[in-house]
Amino acid sequence: MFKIKKLDLLVSMYTFCIVASELMGGKTFYLFNIGSFKLNASVAIFLLPIIFTINDIIVEVYGRERAKSLIRSSLIVIVMIIIFALVATTLPASTRFSGTEKAYDTIFNISIRFSLASLTAFSLAEFLDVLVFHRLREKFGKKRLWFRNNLSNFIAQFVDTSTFMILAFYVFDRSVTENLIFIFGLILPYWLLKCSMSILETPFAYLGVSWLGRERRSIEN
Repeated sequence: MFKIKKLDLLVSMYTFCIVASELMGGKTFYLFNIGSFKLNASVAIFLLPIIFTINDIIVEVYGRERAKSLIRSSLIVIVMIIIFALVATTLPASTRFSGTEKAYDTIFNISIRFSLASLTAFSLAEFLDVLVFHRLREKFGKKRLWFRNNLSNFIAQFVDTSTFMILAFYVFDRSVTENLIFIFGLILPYWLLKCSMSILETPFAYLGVSWLGRERRSIEN
């Protein structure tokens, strides 16, 4: 019989979002212009709100310490990605692979920088998300999950977005002004879109808490 524990599935989804955003988040795509100001976003924008929502679900059902343990585990995953990317790009290629080695090394060297930027931003934002959500839970109890979920996400995502974009996309062969214009053009839409997606995912936070809570109650009983 094909049976999966709910918490295991949630942790697997969380890990997938972490790994996919690390390996594939280097691609940015054009959104739209506000006057002459061009707004862009990373493809990882579709994954990050899921990460924060899963955080809040686990805090709500299992408590702050369990969520912090998950964050620490995910940081280890990011470090492992960085180490393995360094090993993989350093090893000499076989003759059959030599034609694509340059592209491979370019992609995963970019991933190393993104992983380092993400490690810093993720560390700050995830623990901040858990802290804010926990403090709001102490104040409101189990009420206003929609408010606690979104406010903690908005604050944490702004810290995550700003830190990550500066570390990942600042280039030293461009002027400070040009860098700031481009990076702000990433931060603003990226954060606003993540906030919008967080709001859209609010029903899933309620469903997730109810869904995961049933399994915990059945185990405890």
